[in-house]
This record gives sequence, structure tokens and C-alpha cells, in this order.
Amino acid sequence: MDINRAASQIIDIGIALNAERDLDRLMEKILFEAIDLCSADGGTFYRAQGDQLSFEILRTKSLEIHQGGSSGEPVSLPPISLFTEEGHPRTENIVTFAANTKQTVKVDDVYGSDEFDFTGTKRFDQGMGLKGFKSQSFLTVPLQNHKGAVIGVLQLLNHIDETTGSVTAFPEELTALLEALAGLAGVLLDNAILVDELQAINQAFIRLIASALDAKSPYTGGHCVRVPAIAEMLTEAAHQVQTGPFANFALSDNDREELFVASWLHDCGKITTPEFVVDKATKLETITDRIHEIRTRFEVAKREAEIRCLKEMLAGGDQDELNEALEHELAQIDDDFAFIAQTNQGGEFMDAAAKERLARVVMILRLLRKPTRAVNSWTPQPRNGLPGSPSAKS
Repeated sequence: MDINRAASQIIDIGIALNAERDLDRLMEKILFEAIDLCSADGGTFYRAQGDQLSFEILRTKSLEIHQGGSSGEPVSLPPISLFTEEGHPRTENIVTFAANTKQTVKVDDVYGSDEFDFTGTKRFDQGMGLKGFKSQSFLTVPLQNHKGAVIGVLQLLNHIDETTGSVTAFPEELTALLEALAGLAGVLLDNAILVDELQAINQAFIRLIASALDAKSPYTGGHCVRVPAIAEMLTEAAHQVQTGPFANFALSDNDREELFVASWLHDCGKITTPEFVVDKATKLETITDRIHEIRTRFEVAKREAEIRCLKEMLAGGDQDELNEALEHELAQIDDDFAFIAQTNQGGEFMDAAAKERLARVVMILRLLRKPTRAVNSWTPQPRNGLPGSPSAKS
């Protein structure tokens, strides 16, 4: 092996890996580059998570197996525990030994070694016997972060001789190369994990702000959570469509991050918005519910109707007819106020009949405010099935 060429290749690999920001793609690239660098038939990338090693990427060229990463196929193998039930470090298989001891492990012949438990490996070989596959050589190296903690394990399977194409043991010089690559990969992987954790903290903080904004007003509660969900569904639908005006629309990872921040913080201005603006229990509410000012105008209209009735009685009008007309007019005024009060209580839509009735009532109230214009009586409004009201004095 040309050491200079291998060293140059590691530098190129490091540059390529450093440009990758996605954690899953980074782990996949680390494994694939290690497989190519060491002329291996396949390999596995394990990630240390708590007390377990989880299978992240599986690749075997001769069997055309690719699970995890960009394959779109999830890894079918369960995680491996690093400790026994009694809490002792497990060292009976290669990956747990490498993770717990932080040592590189090279096995030249699986079937000729009794140092580790290869029961699972041999069972896999039996299942692949019809394809002529056989596990022979392993090269396993742990990946450590800046604190020296193991964050992953890189395991290569079956070295392929470049001349004969046959499976052989991994040459000794490849151990140092793989350890160098693992050291570089460990730093890059640790940075990617830290960035992901920082992003998760940032997103959690943004969600917390949105939740606080929703809690500021129970009448609009859930709005800051629903908007991001709807925005994500709409943009994802536009991203997936292949025809029409959105055929060329595509979302990058940065676009998705910007959409997340914008949608979750679209109402962040409410932090400094006065309570009487944010906390609107009714449509007319500011510092107080202004429905009471509207109620005063209706009371004035009732007073004017009573005064007008009394004046007409003094002028010689029929008392029974005037009293009956007054009762009808007061009932109509109470009914119209009940309609206004109900309209004030939330709700986003009004039908055409309700809008027409509201316009008529508002027009009458405006006429009552003009002292230069006489208003002889309250204009009766058609009773179109809208809810009525008891007397305004109740």
C-alpha cells in the first residue's frame, strides 16, 4: 500500500466529511469512506446512545445490503447493550469490547478465533449460505469525542485483496489508517452531535415562547401551535408536487429551519402587546368590554321611546294603543340588543341575514347620536329566527 497516497486520501476524506452538516449522512459517509479506504466488502456504523450501541448504517457490497442512512430502509437489527444486567461491561463480542475498552480490535479469521462470541455472525452466514457469503475478517475501531468518551464504533468486514479479489485478513498498516480516520471522524461526529443538540435546545426554546404566548390568552390558545403545523403541511405538499405552479418548488434543510422559526415565532410581537389587545374575550373588548357602551345607547333608545309615548298621551292620543306600540318597540329594542350581544361573543363568520340586520341596527344607533336629526321611533327589525332576549333590565 502506498502510504503517501493513503495519507492524501485521508486528507481528502476529512475535507469531504467536514462539509457535511447532516448527522445521518455524516455517519454514512464515514462508513463508506472507511470501506473504500480499507478495501472492505462491508461494514457497520454503531452509535453510542446511553448504555447501548445502536445500528445506524449497514453496508455489504457483495450481498447488496444497505440499511439506514440514505437507503430509505431502516436497520432491522436491535441495539446492543454495553453492560450486563449486573452492570458489568460486556466484552464477549467485538463491538462492546472495543467500546468499553476503547481499543481497536482486528480478527483475521472468525471461524478460527475463540477470543470473542461470533454466534450471531455465524448464524447470519448460515442464512446467507446460498449466496456463498462467509464472514472472515473484522477490523473494529471506537470513535471518541473531545472528552475521550466513546460516541460510536466503526466496524469493517472482509478485506478484499485488490489483486486477487479474494477475502483476506486486514493488513496491519490499515489499522493505523483506520484509527487516523476514526480520530478525525470522531471529532466531526462530535461536532455534528453538538450542533444537533444545540438546534434541539433552540427549537425547544422557540416552542416554549410560543406556548407562553398561547397561555397569555385562553381565547386564542393553541393558535401558535396550529399555525406551524398547517404551514409545514402546506409547504411539504408544495414540495412533493411534481406538476403545476409548484413543480419547481423545493425545500432545502435551511429552508425548513427558516420555516420552523418563522411559523413558531410569527406571533412573537404579542410579548410586548398590551393584555387588552391580546386577551380579547369578545370582539368589542379593549380595557373593558365595550358592549356596555352599546347597551347604554339601547337604554337611551328605550328612554326616548317612553318619553315619546308619554308626550303623545298628553297630546290626547289613545292610551291603550300607545302602550301597546311602546311595548312592541321596547321588545324589539331588547331583541336587537340581544342580537348585538350574541354577535360580540367570538365566532369568525356571520351569514348574510345577520350582516344585514347588524347594518340596520348600527344605522339606527348612529341616527340616535345626531341631535339635529329627529328619530320618531325605533325601526322594527325583521325577526328572522335570530335569538331574542329578555328585558334589558333583567
